[in-house]
Amino acid sequence: MARVLTPRAEDFPRWYQDLIAKARMADNGPVRGTMVIRPAGYAIWERMQSEMDDRIKEAGAENAYFPLFIPESYLRREAEHVEGFSPELAVVTHAGGKQLAEPLVVRPTSETVIGEFMAKWVDSYRDLPLLLNQWANIVRWELRPRTFLRTTEFLWQEGHTAHASEENARAYAREIHKDVYENFMVEILAMPVVPGRKTKGERFAGATNTMTLEGMMGDGKALQMGTSHELGQNFAKAFDISFTSAAGTVEHAWTTSWGTSTRMMGGLIMTHGDDNGLRLPPRLAPTQVQVMVVKAGEGVVEAAAKLRDELKSAGVRVKLDDRADIPFGRRAVDAELQGIPIRIEVGPRDLGAGNAVVARRIDGTKSPVALGEVVADVTAALKADQQRLYDDALAFREEHTVEVKTLGEALEASQTGWARVPWSAIGEQGEKEANGKAVTVRCLIREDGSMPDSDDEPGLIAILGRSY
Repeated sequence: MARVLTPRAEDFPRWYQDLIAKARMADNGPVRGTMVIRPAGYAIWERMQSEMDDRIKEAGAENAYFPLFIPESYLRREAEHVEGFSPELAVVTHAGGKQLAEPLVVRPTSETVIGEFMAKWVDSYRDLPLLLNQWANIVRWELRPRTFLRTTEFLWQEGHTAHASEENARAYAREIHKDVYENFMVEILAMPVVPGRKTKGERFAGATNTMTLEGMMGDGKALQMGTSHELGQNFAKAFDISFTSAAGTVEHAWTTSWGTSTRMMGGLIMTHGDDNGLRLPPRLAPTQVQVMVVKAGEGVVEAAAKLRDELKSAGVRVKLDDRADIPFGRRAVDAELQGIPIRIEVGPRDLGAGNAVVARRIDGTKSPVALGEVVADVTAALKADQQRLYDDALAFREEHTVEVKTLGEALEASQTGWARVPWSAIGEQGEKEANGKAVTVRCLIREDGSMPDSDDEPGLIAILGRSY
């Protein structure tokens, strides 16, 4: 097969951009830092949305929608929040041919506007918990844009909740982190992620605790795949989200926020992609199987259509490609680039032998299968290939993660992967030194890999690496 992508080992960033373009996933928008998500890419995002939305609703949250424009004064009510976002804000000062009485911020996140309405909607402890989620676009003025990973405008979901106690808020933030985010990333994206606690210096602006899910990309760098934040009572006090308790006292609520975005698209590409293009996990793939007519001939299109119908009846997301007027090689390359997990090739010669050729994108095998056995073979292959992608990514992460004891060793190891080092050997001063060398503490975990309850627990492990 002719090479259409820059090899990953030769130039990983160039390979990434090549893949996005050649697989027709996205284009750069007309404004610097924006992107146009093409149908092939948006179909993947829709699958992500669907799977995530089901899990979010299962956790009890309801979808709503809040305005794109936020009064600037809202952000200023929570000092740490506005300070954290100030460099990224896009501000509207004129509209309708006139200067606005108050500038409007194009939402960088919605804690402030949702806090305003939570204060209106919450009166009694009976109104809690209030569990909201919205699917929306976000604007953060990005100085070094990269498609899907860092763009001025991106798509995401953001959850915002209010609770009667700190304990309930903490439990819900962790439920989202584990049962929604981690489950989705492992079970659907086939991505092994490390759930951990962000350091004080890496926390979300205005949060008392930020939990993260870190994935290792194919070049050894880290990508923050999703975060869940405990906001304490900071926003509740700023926006007077208060309620009358069962005892009759007036108290401020405890709030959380949590979000994932189209950044997951970039993580998917960089974790599973290879020199021939994208490799989609079968559970995520919009098209799991593409039945392809290799060459027109007697009964070929009919046989291919029959296979499509049989696979569809078996619950497989399947597409028929009967465009025999387009060279088969070109169509096969397109299917490889777009990561379709399985191709079934049907031609006159195959049909004469009573076979179809099953080509598996993920393990690279290609073999004839009797027509009557195709459905069973394909459904088994889809299950096996989902697991293989996860296993391969986990093995890669383990091979590129080293145990070290000092900051110096951690900085050296971070050039090619991740370092696990005692947090006591790093501390806030060491973290600042690492940041100066483009290395960050991705998260803190316990020795057994579980989530810490505070930054001050003894025996914590810091994971250091370069990141996107």
